[in-house]
Amino acid sequence: MSHYDVAAYIWPSYHYEPRMEHWWPEKDGEWYTVRRGTPRFPGHDMPRIPLLGYQDEADPLVMRQHVDLARAHGINTFIMDWYWYDEQACFERQLNDGLIPALEGTDTKFYLMWANHPATSLWNMHVDEHEELWTGRVSREVLEPMFDRIIENYFKIDSYYCIDGKPVFSIFMYPEFIAGLGSEEAAVEAFAWMRQRCVDKGLPGLHIQAIARADHSVVQEAVDVLPISNVYQTARALNFDSATSYQYCMESGSEGDYVQWAQKSFSCWDYFEKAYNIYFPHVSIGWDNTHRHPSMKTAVMGSTPDAFEACLWRARQFMDERPDQVPLLTINSWNEWTEGSYLLPDMRWGYRYLQAVRNVFG
Repeated sequence: MSHYDVAAYIWPSYHYEPRMEHWWPEKDGEWYTVRRGTPRFPGHDMPRIPLLGYQDEADPLVMRQHVDLARAHGINTFIMDWYWYDEQACFERQLNDGLIPALEGTDTKFYLMWANHPATSLWNMHVDEHEELWTGRVSREVLEPMFDRIIENYFKIDSYYCIDGKPVFSIFMYPEFIAGLGSEEAAVEAFAWMRQRCVDKGLPGLHIQAIARADHSVVQEAVDVLPISNVYQTARALNFDSATSYQYCMESGSEGDYVQWAQKSFSCWDYFEKAYNIYFPHVSIGWDNTHRHPSMKTAVMGSTPDAFEACLWRARQFMDERPDQVPLLTINSWNEWTEGSYLLPDMRWGYRYLQAVRNVFG
């Protein structure tokens, strides 16, 4: 079987995070919310119960178990959601204390997706209304020391994922990046500085990856800087090296039948490729955000390992049709329990989602 880079996103909240203790008082992160999942409508798959237990994912022994489990099923890369709020890192313990030590002695890689969205009370499962706590935007004065820290702490690690020798750095909401810097021209200059800074630090350069989305409603606050109609024109101006997706809900909404939901996202792939030149396909497992919203009564229905596997075959075909492109696939997610999109085994499906990946990618 040909080599593929199969990369699963990690939401690093299943460990003690001091800055969120007021919402997760049991000191093991968002497991607090997962344990309180309840069915909201007939046929609703709740609660979600992890087969491996409510593990501390900042523990390197736990993460080595996860690395080995992923490797056994064809997943060789993790994409870590990475956060920077109020001029300091957040949710970083799983990466520093858990994953990086667990990767030693393996050929599994990781890279960062800067989740530069605002931090809100979304993570408080007891309220429907969400107030902003910290902005995800940064000025140039904040960006430069933040990025230097990323280079020194992560890009130089042997297990960091690279394309053509260049570390891959993904950005979740580039309209917010532009808004923080003040203009498209300032963002272009910042990207040029970031690339040159990597060269100055002894690296071959930097591969900047966009998170593509068809629905930019989540960045309405940035329209004063970047009109939504110009999003992909701006993507060209920023000269991203590639793009991928993060979740089907960004193209297909938050409810409906899984098959139709996935198909709507597939229909965007050619458009994304035209907008970004290189698009790496993405597959999501499901979407159910009711954990975090006490009044929510909708979710994507009909998610099954077989339907997920069919999507993986579709993504593999997309990659096989582009033999000159790096065969990278992204999956949401390794552990998004509170969004109903995870590969880790649970009490309903066992290991079948992982086995679906192995069926397609070996």
